[in-house]
Amino acid sequence: MKNIIVAAGYATRLGELTKNFPKPLLKIGESTILGRMLDDIDTIPEIDEHIIITNHKFADIFEKWAAEQKYSKKITIIDDGTESNDTRLGAVCDILFAMEKLNIDDDIMVLAADNLLFFSFADFVKYSNDKDSSCIMCHKQPSLEKLQRTGVVVLDDNNKVLNMEEKPQEPKSQWAVPPFYIYKKKDLDLVRHSVENGCGKDAPGNLAHYLCEHTTMHAWPMAGTGENLRFDIGSLDTYKEACEKFSNK
Repeated sequence: MKNIIVAAGYATRLGELTKNFPKPLLKIGESTILGRMLDDIDTIPEIDEHIIITNHKFADIFEKWAAEQKYSKKITIIDDGTESNDTRLGAVCDILFAMEKLNIDDDIMVLAADNLLFFSFADFVKYSNDKDSSCIMCHKQPSLEKLQRTGVVVLDDNNKVLNMEEKPQEPKSQWAVPPFYIYKKKDLDLVRHSVENGCGKDAPGNLAHYLCEHTTMHAWPMAGTGENLRFDIGSLDTYKEACEKFSNK
């Protein structure tokens, strides 16, 4: 299984802090946002490579960072060639770009790189293997306002995904979907042809939404609400809060 980290955005909401520096490599204590994520993923036996998709502006910074790491699995940096927020490819196109560039023909785990996480991806990988299907994560989200800003799924009694909507005004459930996905090798052909068949390009959730309509997918229910399982760093204020709350954890 390949671990694909989508990190080609420009994090414009963090202002000067990320004007010339990638958000995933911002420091949280002695580590970085991305480093804390890889510390867990690198221990998962199924993972054999970490693939970081970035833009041309930040590629050299990621290459320098990668050269200093001591993880047991190989780190590969992919430069998508873009140099500004206006010319970005979008998360889905970045995934397809990396798949084609590296000729990937394996299970893939696709993750956004701007969250601090308080759980292990090992259980997610095991769940996908047990179900033998592509999978998303989900967690209970009681806030209507927050549900309207994320992906929301409806599940059957076996946690098979029956329906997925992006940012619904009238959510059909309280199951919110964070930006973490596993796509099985048997579904990669669907992934490769997703954009040409109408899949949205920008958010990584667009690809999960598309796959839910074309193949069997299951959802791994995270044990708790989103707030106690991950911390989303989306603004300067949330980054400062993360540094204050989690630097020593």
